[in-house]
Parts: sequence; C-alpha cells; structure tokens
Amino acid sequence: MTGRIGWDDLMRLGLGALRLAPEVFWSMTPVELERALEGAGLGRFGRSGPSRAGLLALMERFPDREGPSGPTGDDEQAG
Repeated sequence: MTGRIGWDDLMRLGLGALRLAPEVFWSMTPVELERALEGAGLGRFGRSGPSRAGLLALMERFPDREGPSGPTGDDEQAG
C-alpha cells in the first residue's frame, strides 16, 4: 500500500466491509489486505472505478440490448 492510511480506516474496511474476524485481520500482511479489498471491489479502498479504457472494453464486451421498451429492456411504462 502506498501513502498513509489510518488504522481506524483499515479496521473499518477489514472488520466491517470484508467482515473478517479480528484474528484473521490482524494476521494479514498489508499486501494480503489490499488484495482482499481489491477482490471485494474496494480497490484503493473504494475510491476508484474502472479506467476509461476498461469501461470501454466492458461496454464492447457486454453491449446494451434493445428490449421491448428501449435499451434497458424494461417492459413497464413510466407513468
């Protein structure tokens, strides 16, 4: 991990977001904790999203499909 992050924040993430048992949390190395956070979708502690290139690649791989009422496929009419 780079930069400074406080123990309070790490404990909130490890014990709260990841729901790790205290003994598991305290036995992890910083790298293990960072990888666990990345695996849970909290890369760099939840402050980052996919890059523009990554988003475009996902959009190309999983394009929106046209449904009966438009691109979302919702059959319900707003009203």
